[in-house]
Amino acid sequence: MTVASPPVPILPRRRRPWGIAILVAVVLAVVAFLAIGGIGNALVYYVTPSELLDRGDAAIGETLRLGGQVAPGSVSGPPTDLTFLLTDGTSEVTVHSRVAPTRSFREGSGAVVEGALGADGVFEATRVIVKHDENYEAPAPGEVPADPAFDPGE
Repeated sequence: MTVASPPVPILPRRRRPWGIAILVAVVLAVVAFLAIGGIGNALVYYVTPSELLDRGDAAIGETLRLGGQVAPGSVSGPPTDLTFLLTDGTSEVTVHSRVAPTRSFREGSGAVVEGALGADGVFEATRVIVKHDENYEAPAPGEVPADPAFDPGE
């Protein structure tokens, strides 16, 4: 009589998880790329009048944002044909806009304008964004909030 060894069970080969690991790595890389790309598009940069003028003729026709303070005594014209000076304390750029700014636009306030510098040295704005103070002071009880753009004598 011969003694046979018990049959060895045939186990399926274990698949290596390389395929899944590569797939996970590719998905993570795509998500990271989209997140970083989205952050880059969300950042908004602007140049100062000095930086714009330092660019010289290369700045003519380039669409960009220009930021600074509205020079006191420089605002003229109706809101839909507005001309004013934007300054950074060192240089000034004349800005012309056919788009009415918000009611908080006034001399001495900060502003960022989008547009392009013309060959005549005037920045043609397609959008005027007024910077505002982040400090809010509530009116006293029973008082109405003051609107600096509203003059009851008009």
